[in-house]
Amino acid sequence: EKEMWNREKLSLQKSLKQADAELSKLRAELKSEAFLRELGSDSENAVLRRIYGKYLRAESFRKALIYQKKYLLLLLGGFQECEEATLALIARMGGQPSYTDLEIITHHSKGFTRFRSAVRVSIAISR
Repeated sequence: EKEMWNREKLSLQKSLKQADAELSKLRAELKSEAFLRELGSDSENAVLRRIYGKYLRAESFRKALIYQKKYLLLLLGGFQECEEATLALIARMGGQPSYTDLEIITHHSKGFTRFRSAVRVSIAISR
């Protein structure tokens, strides 16, 4: 009979400890909910501002990458055109190339070339 009383005592003590743990957990939840209600919109606004700031930085970074990609493509296109002209000139060369040979190969007017150079300079200065 003593053993039965000891077992029952241990089980009751165990359930009492569980109830105390659950009570402290519920009290902590209640305190945190009250604290959140007290802060309310201020914390939500701060969180929203922080998230929006991260979004703006990511969007700005993405736009900068797009701009850099376009700039590099334009630059590579110009180099490719120059390389093609040089290779064509070398292929046709018998001696020293003349300025007229270069004009024939590029197929661009002097004004267009000057405009393209001005645009590249302005882009390089802005970067």
